[in-house]
Amino acid sequence: MLDGMRGWLIRGSVVLLVAGAALAASLLPTDARAQGLDARPWLGVAMDPDTSAPGVAVGHVIRGSPADKAGVREGDRIVRLGGTAVLRPSDVLRIVGAHSPGDTLDIAFLRAGREQAARAALAAFPPRDEMIRMDLVGAFAPAWRDLQPVSGSFPASVGALRGRVVLLDFWATWCAPCRIVIPKLDALQARYGAQGLSVVGVTADEAADVAVFAQRMGMRYGVGVDTHGRTSRAYGVASLPTLVVIDKRGVVRDVAVGYDSTGDARLEAEVQSLLAEPAPTN
Repeated sequence: MLDGMRGWLIRGSVVLLVAGAALAASLLPTDARAQGLDARPWLGVAMDPDTSAPGVAVGHVIRGSPADKAGVREGDRIVRLGGTAVLRPSDVLRIVGAHSPGDTLDIAFLRAGREQAARAALAAFPPRDEMIRMDLVGAFAPAWRDLQPVSGSFPASVGALRGRVVLLDFWATWCAPCRIVIPKLDALQARYGAQGLSVVGVTADEAADVAVFAQRMGMRYGVGVDTHGRTSRAYGVASLPTLVVIDKRGVVRDVAVGYDSTGDARLEAEVQSLLAEPAPTN
């Protein structure tokens, strides 16, 4: 899904240009307001390039989005929008894009082989930072999918880290801001690891390249490869680096997109605060 991606450096982050349109329906790869796109309509679904069945597969639904409020769920297959058949992600983009925020759009989708209907009130595209926070903050961290351990002590799942504070860093070897962030995360791991902090790095780069890079950078925390981009998609990652802060219960408490040096002290203070919280009892 994320193979062959390249990046734009924008405001301390690298924006992903994904090969294919699958992420574009929900994860606009720029700040919509900064680009003057306030009036662009938003449905809030990311689509899988799965053509094994009719319609377009929904890979992810943004929490609180128009699609979520309408009852569309991950795994559904959209077969019609506004009465028009959809066969590929570009059809969804075209039909949604022909409307305006506030318009209602009828959605026909398949769930477990049965057709269902819903109606969504389209919203304006939120900025990417606001979108990912809407989706993640306050909810349990999404399960990891198809992650291949590459270096360090890489946990089997996010659930395996329950009782620890987690800094989940989405990064890439070619991302300049990521190279600034990595040593800072490594220092936090060294300083607070014994107190219950786990830093975990996830990238979509080739495993062999990642292993060499991790060794060269002296990354002492666990690093894994998102082979098919499923975990990046589940977390709504649209630019790098994206750092997800997860508490001891497994709930996302904060998300930082890009890198801003003024946030270093705040991140460390947040880690200290979360480490001081009691561990879950069940």
